[in-house]
Amino acid sequence: MSKNSTKLLVAIGWAGLLAGSLDIIAACGWFTIQTGRDPSLVLRFIASGALGLDALTGGWSVKLLGLFFHFVIAYSWTTLFFLAYPLLPKWNWIVKGVAYGIVIWMMMNLVVLPLTKIPSRPFNINQALTGTIILILMVGLPVSFLSTRYYSK
Repeated sequence: MSKNSTKLLVAIGWAGLLAGSLDIIAACGWFTIQTGRDPSLVLRFIASGALGLDALTGGWSVKLLGLFFHFVIAYSWTTLFFLAYPLLPKWNWIVKGVAYGIVIWMMMNLVVLPLTKIPSRPFNINQALTGTIILILMVGLPVSFLSTRYYSK
């Protein structure tokens, strides 16, 4: 593996860890504030995409599986952005980050979630805006900033 490839993988590794961590903390925190319920339900919900609704009553193994799936998804979005970065318009990193957060929300909610075992729910504008804002602030902006920093060296 070349030195540049190694540097790229390290940059993606750190950016994915940061974005995935910020996103799950924000999602669990917001869920708890809004519902007063156990934040680990967020991890069970993520796992239910593969396991079905039985995951919502699962134990630690289901929670860990949900966390694993969450980070696989976070690293996938991070990797996609880093690899696409050289092809993107020369916009400010903030504009790119906001746009990417919106793209992630749209793709996850309109493409990925319908392919899972999670039953569809009616559209809720407040949930959509909250989810989009979380993705912009916790994933889009950090990944955009770190990829801009990586490619400007």
